[in-house]
Amino acid sequence: MKHLSILTLIVAIAFFSCKSASSKITDEQIEALEVLVENRNFTIESTWAHPQTTLATQQVFNSGLLPAGSSSGAINLIGNSNFLTISGDSITSYLPYFGERQMHVGYGGNNGAIQFNGIVENYTVTEGKRDSYTISCTAKRKTERFKVTIKLFPNLKSYITLTSASRNSISYSGEVKSSD
Repeated sequence: MKHLSILTLIVAIAFFSCKSASSKITDEQIEALEVLVENRNFTIESTWAHPQTTLATQQVFNSGLLPAGSSSGAINLIGNSNFLTISGDSITSYLPYFGERQMHVGYGGNNGAIQFNGIVENYTVTEGKRDSYTISCTAKRKTERFKVTIKLFPNLKSYITLTSASRNSISYSGEVKSSD
């Protein structure tokens, strides 16, 4: 019986000491994110692209062409230039695209990255749970219009989803910072 109580005590100590390390969000982090969103002056640099997993993207993954640590549903972007910037009423981006297009690209087409540089349309901000923000807007380039959804969190992590009529949707995860 004594061994059972000692074993129970050891298991209880191990259970409570192995509690996951949850990072506490500080008031300063919440305020910094609030200022970024209110000023509409931030840049997001993504570290991962999350394309829709299709037969074609799975075949690319199987070919070994993706960076180390990547899979068909999560492609490592570290070391690859990419950004999405909102500055006042302007939006600019260069995001590598991995996925399928539903429309033919004209002769002399560009490299297929998601690039736009123009005025933000239909810009809305919604405050979410745990002091996060969801920003929705529309951006366009010559022949393509994108629905952009950005989730920003107090730890300055970001999650972008881009939807277009001519491409499969894709998401990006990364970090947000001030454009200053």
